[in-house]
Amino acid sequence: MRKLSHIKRIRLHHEGVNTLVYGFICLALICGLLYAFRAAISPVPFYTVLVISLFVYGIVVNFFRCPIRRFPGDNTENLVVAAADGKVVVVEGVEENEYFHDRRIMVSIFMSVTNVHANWYPVDGFIKHVEHQNGNFHKAWLPKASIENERSTVVIETPNGQEVLVRQIAGAVARRIVTYARPDEECYIDEHLGFIKFGSRVDVYLPLGTEICVEVGQKTTGNQTIIGHLKP
Repeated sequence: MRKLSHIKRIRLHHEGVNTLVYGFICLALICGLLYAFRAAISPVPFYTVLVISLFVYGIVVNFFRCPIRRFPGDNTENLVVAAADGKVVVVEGVEENEYFHDRRIMVSIFMSVTNVHANWYPVDGFIKHVEHQNGNFHKAWLPKASIENERSTVVIETPNGQEVLVRQIAGAVARRIVTYARPDEECYIDEHLGFIKFGSRVDVYLPLGTEICVEVGQKTTGNQTIIGHLKP
């Protein structure tokens, strides 16, 4: 039985530890030097850099926040939940030519730099395929980003035998995609699929006949918003 709960606690994602530690050290050294020489030059540079540093560091800390979430329901059979926080930018039938080579329903969620960038598994199932592909860094909301940008593809077979493809896509700013999925492992809603550093996008390819529960422009919450119901 799943425990019914909502978003209650916030933590920092472990993917941000090095960035936050080294960033703090660099900013502290710069501000320390300016503070030491403030009498010889002027206090203005010190206070200016201090304010800018605190603002930038606050943005980075906000980016690496990682809410502790559980799906608020006790039955996930045939459910598809949002793999990321963000805004739905595409809901349409497309030809998926890298793995399925047939027509699927694509739901794309764009993550801005202010969104949580942890990614969750959208369905329960068994991981059949994991692949990372190098590519460009077009703006993530552009249609060509799905097939030209650096990306990581995960294919999950659900307990009823349907296949769902999740694609993490780097954006114009993002330069690193982290994927925790490994072939031949089981996966579940509530578990992290990976993390994308800074603005990016996640595409989910669903079988034709899936009942879609979101529309373009809608905001999503990762591991909480139901984006579809797979056909039994």
